[in-house]
Amino acid sequence: MNFSFSDMIGGYVTNFNRSDKSFGIKTSDGREYTAYLTPTTYGRITQNLEEPYLSATERFAELLHPGQHVFAYGVFYPQGEGHKFEAKSLVFAGEAPENYRHEEPDWWIKQVRSIADCYLKWQFGYPNQPIDYKEYRTMLNLSGSKKQDDYLQETDTVSRLVYGFASAFLMTGEDRFLEAAEKGTEYLRDHMRFYDPDENLIYWYHGVRVKGQREQKLLTSEFSDDYDCIPAYEQIYALAGPIQTYRITGDPRILKDAEMTVDLFDKFFIDKEQGGYFSHIDALTLDARAESLGHNRARKNWNSVGDHAPAYLINLYLATGDQKYADFLEDTFDTIAKYFPEYETSPFVQEKFNEDWTHDKIWGWQQDRAVVGHNLKIAWNLMRMQSLKAKDNYKELAEKIAYLMPDVGSDRQRGGWYDVVERMRQPGEEQHSFVWHDRKAWWQQEQAILAYLILNGLTQNPEYLRHAREAAAFYSAFFLDHDDGAVYFNTLANGLPYLLGNERFKGSHSMSGYHSTELCYLSAVYTNLLITKQPMDFYFKPMPGGFKDNILRVSPDILPPGSIKIGACEIDGQPYTNFDADNLTVQLPDTKERVKVKVQIVPV
Repeated sequence: MNFSFSDMIGGYVTNFNRSDKSFGIKTSDGREYTAYLTPTTYGRITQNLEEPYLSATERFAELLHPGQHVFAYGVFYPQGEGHKFEAKSLVFAGEAPENYRHEEPDWWIKQVRSIADCYLKWQFGYPNQPIDYKEYRTMLNLSGSKKQDDYLQETDTVSRLVYGFASAFLMTGEDRFLEAAEKGTEYLRDHMRFYDPDENLIYWYHGVRVKGQREQKLLTSEFSDDYDCIPAYEQIYALAGPIQTYRITGDPRILKDAEMTVDLFDKFFIDKEQGGYFSHIDALTLDARAESLGHNRARKNWNSVGDHAPAYLINLYLATGDQKYADFLEDTFDTIAKYFPEYETSPFVQEKFNEDWTHDKIWGWQQDRAVVGHNLKIAWNLMRMQSLKAKDNYKELAEKIAYLMPDVGSDRQRGGWYDVVERMRQPGEEQHSFVWHDRKAWWQQEQAILAYLILNGLTQNPEYLRHAREAAAFYSAFFLDHDDGAVYFNTLANGLPYLLGNERFKGSHSMSGYHSTELCYLSAVYTNLLITKQPMDFYFKPMPGGFKDNILRVSPDILPPGSIKIGACEIDGQPYTNFDADNLTVQLPDTKERVKVKVQIVPV
C-alpha cells in the first residue's frame, strides 16, 4: 500500500492509550486495529430522528472503554510495511458497553412518529392542508418535494405508505395516522381496485396516471422487470396497507377485498399440480403460461411464493385467527423449505424457478445471483411461523441462514449488510463478488435486524443478539436523515449517504415509507417483548360490529405461545376489564360509535 484512503472501521473498543491518544478496535469477525485520535477528531452518540446532536467529542476518555461499540471513520496512511489509521470522526452506539440507544423502550416509537409525519407533510402538505390522496405521487425528492413531471400513483407504493400510517397509529394512538391510513385504503378501493363480475374476483391496477382531473388507469405493470404483465407481488403488496389498517378498524369491506384477492391467487396464480404460485399472469387471459409473458412465462420466484407472509398474510391471520390463513402460511413455508435451499453449491438460497422447480439461472438481471435481504427475510419469517406451527425444518433452515449470512452477506469490517452478490465464487476468489456495487440499502438492513432479533428472542443465542445489535447500530448511525427527515435509500459501504439517481429519493417504485416503518413496528415488538422484557401499548379503533363476534385480536405479531399477555386495557381512556389476557383478545362493547382501545401487552 503506497497511497492514503479514507474508510470506516466498525467494532468494539479493546483498550484506550491516553499517552499516545490511540485505542484498539476489534471488528465483528475478530480483526484488531489501532486507531489514533487527532486534535480535530470529533464524535457523536447516535441520535434518533428529531433529537438534537449528541456530541461526544469531550467524552472520548470516558466513552472509549473496552467493549464499547463504535464506528470510526478516518484515513489509512502508508507507514513502513503497514499503515497508520487516524480516526477523524467517531459514532458511538450508546453511552457504555452493552448500552444501545436503539434498545430504549420508546426509540422505535419516536422514530415511526417522525417518519409518518414526514410523509404526511411531503405527500399532502399536512397539517396545513387536508389529507387528500389525489395529491399523492410515487416519486419524492430527497427533501420530500414532488417531482414536477411525475403524475404516477403506483398502487403498491400507496399501499405501502398506508401500512406505515397504520403502524404509526398502532404504536402511538395518534389519530392523524389512522385518518391517513383509512383515507389511503379508501383511495385504493375507489381508484386502484378492479372487480371482475365474470370471475367474481378482485385484482388491483398497477397504478393511476393523474393529470388534472383526468385519470388513466394502468392495468399492467410499467416496471421494466414486469412490463405488460400482472405480477403477483403487485397484487400481494396492494393488500399490505389495507390489512394493517384492518387490524385496527375491522372494516368488513377490507376483509372482503382480501378474501377476493386471495381467490385471485388461488384461481390464476397457483400451480395446483406442482405447488407454489406463478410470478406473473397475462392481463387478458389471466394465464401464467401465456406466450405473451416472454421471460416471465411459467415462472415462480421468492416474491410470488414468500412475500405473501410478511406483506399481508401474517397480519390477516393475526386479525382474524382464521385457520385457512394459517394453512396458507404453512403451505408457503413448506414450499420454501422444500425448494429454496441449494447449499450443495452455494451459501445462498435459490430465488428463481421454472414451473417444475428447476432453477432459472438466466432470468433478467438476477441470473445466478443472490439478494442478501431475501435470505434474511426467509429466516425472519420462518421464525415467525415457528411460533404458529413449530417444525424442525423451519428452525433448521432459519438457523442455517443465520449462521451462513454474516460471512457472505454482511460487512464485517464496517458494519451493515450488502445488496446483491454472485451466488457462486469463481476460482481464486475469496469472497462473493458484488453484482453492481458495495452499497447498502435501507430495506436489507431491516431484514437483518428483524431476522436476528427474532432469532435471539426465540433461542436466546447471544450470537444472534450481537448480529442484531450490530445491524441496528449501523442503521441507526447512518440511515436516519437528520436534515430532511425519514431515512436514506442507500449508503456507501462506509456509511456515508449515497445521493445519486433513484437512490437519492424518499419516494420511488421501491421506497414509500414501508420498510422503515415495518422496522420500527417489529423492532419495538421483538426488542421490548422478547429481549429487554418491557411492556408496550398498542391502539385500535374498531368499527361497531366490524370484527367477527365483536372480538378484537391484539397480538402484535406471531410470538411464542405464552410469551406475552394483556396487562391492562382502556376504552376511551377508561379502564376496561372484559378481555382474555392469555388469548390476547378483547371482547368489544356493543356500541354504535367507534371507540379507541388501548391495550398494554406485557412479557410473561
